[in-house]
Amino acid sequence: MTTTHALLVVPAGSSPDLTPLRELTTVRLVRPEDPLLAQALSDADGLVVWDGFDARIAQAWEAAAPQRLRWVHTSSAGPDRLLFPALRRHPSTLTCSRGVLDTDIAEYVLACVLGFLKDLPATVRLQGEHRWQHRETRSLAGRRALVVGAGSIGTEVARLFSALGVRVDGIVRSARPAVAPFGSFSGPETLADVVGDHDLVLVTAPLSESTRGLLGREVVRRMRPGTIVVNVGRGPVVDEDALLEALQERRIGGVALDVWTREPLAADSPWWDVPGALVSPHLAGDTVGFTARLELLLRDQVARFVAGEPLRHVVDKEHGYVTAPTVAS
Repeated sequence: MTTTHALLVVPAGSSPDLTPLRELTTVRLVRPEDPLLAQALSDADGLVVWDGFDARIAQAWEAAAPQRLRWVHTSSAGPDRLLFPALRRHPSTLTCSRGVLDTDIAEYVLACVLGFLKDLPATVRLQGEHRWQHRETRSLAGRRALVVGAGSIGTEVARLFSALGVRVDGIVRSARPAVAPFGSFSGPETLADVVGDHDLVLVTAPLSESTRGLLGREVVRRMRPGTIVVNVGRGPVVDEDALLEALQERRIGGVALDVWTREPLAADSPWWDVPGALVSPHLAGDTVGFTARLELLLRDQVARFVAGEPLRHVVDKEHGYVTAPTVAS
């Protein structure tokens, strides 16, 4: 038997379709700028933060000190932006939208790597100049890739690349025996030692205290010449300045960044113009229809919540990553 709970939806950007949710429980939508947000938090059993994060949610949380709130959900695959201190301390269960965008993001990583290897930026440039310039490009098969962060996105990246003849190794929280599609697993403390054995460094790790700055200056220094780096995890996981210098000095072969330490990227950033860089505005997983899939997951989570069933994609709020399901009510 289901129980009706008060669900609060706070859209940091666009809003989800609330109609399917209202078939399950009572739903109230309050935007971050609404002065009633703090009171709405106090009156809610569940909170959905949709399409990003707004700092006013954290401010209202501190003002409301919500006692009855038992569940918080973010439409993001990575929960880091929602992990403000008061929420970390709060006993509510936090869930995220892990898994919904895995294939889309993995395809984007593959597209970036193939674009560099097949010299597509030069092909587009030469086409614009009406120049017929034959040249050789590089193969993907037979290369070695290092996936930094072997969660659901990293595993899908590994699956795609291994299917195309790439040996894929992973960096995980602690070393353990590898499972397919990975050839080996290493702990983060070994990253500087193993990075030079790989042609491709593919960053999919979420942001946490343990991953912040993980791909630092020493790791970049030890990359082999021609290395291609792609980051679809979180901007602060990599040292953008170190990568930029390596690219400018032609010590590595290409860098594709879809996530940035500061978003949006400043218009005067040198990243826009440096040869060998691919700049994209945090869109790797945003394919046609992705919002509908996020809404399907949300509806399933709400149905589980009101029925007192285990929720999916529960986040360990201390470490910032998904653990096993728990019951939220």
